[in-house]
Amino acid sequence: MNYETVFILTPVLSDDQMKEAVQKFQKVLTDNGAELVNTEEWGLRKLAYPIQKKSTGFYTLIEFNADPSVISKLETAYRRDERVIRFLTFRLDKYAAEYAEKRRSLKAAKAANNQPVEAKED
Repeated sequence: MNYETVFILTPVLSDDQMKEAVQKFQKVLTDNGAELVNTEEWGLRKLAYPIQKKSTGFYTLIEFNADPSVISKLETAYRRDERVIRFLTFRLDKYAAEYAEKRRSLKAAKAANNQPVEAKED
């Protein structure tokens, strides 16, 4: 099954602490048999509303293929880590999986050409 998880880390972390937290959650996934497809660190962004008196947070997206039983272990790890202020994990249907694949390939093409690439809708 294809899954995508987005989590927000507290903004008071250093760059190294943020990277260590991301690696920790990737390790939880790989240790439980998940195959990581893509990881995107979106960086420090403004939150839509204050959470725990914070108005910004480090956003990270991880796409992965895994057995459904892995999700509960991942979310337990999120809940136990005080650095995580919000998280959301969801299963990608075939359309969302196609869109994610298209988005990744456009991003790779953009990075290879070092110029903006516009997404075209079918």
